[in-house]
Amino acid sequence: MKSDSPAQVLKFTESPVGVQFKVHVQPRASRNEICGVQGDELRLRLTAPPVDDAANRLCIEFFADRLMVAKSRITIASGKKSRHKTIKVDGIDGDRLASILGLATGE
Repeated sequence: MKSDSPAQVLKFTESPVGVQFKVHVQPRASRNEICGVQGDELRLRLTAPPVDDAANRLCIEFFADRLMVAKSRITIASGKKSRHKTIKVDGIDGDRLASILGLATGE
């Protein structure tokens, strides 16, 4: 993400157990990175191809690393066969999510 761009707002849904947010995944990228927010989705580039569930596994690993939670706390709630996914993370709140990802909060 560019640091000179204005604060980007990630929309998420908070529940008593965690948060949910939307992601647009671009598989077969040159590196794994968050490249901003477009609309209501976090744009994510992943090096894995979209076959044999590789991109989904890498998506979960990427967010587990970045958010410092166990992989078992992250699930793809919808969109397992799509580039547009809904990610559910148990054990964190929306403020922590936005803070770690470097984004402004927006519910």
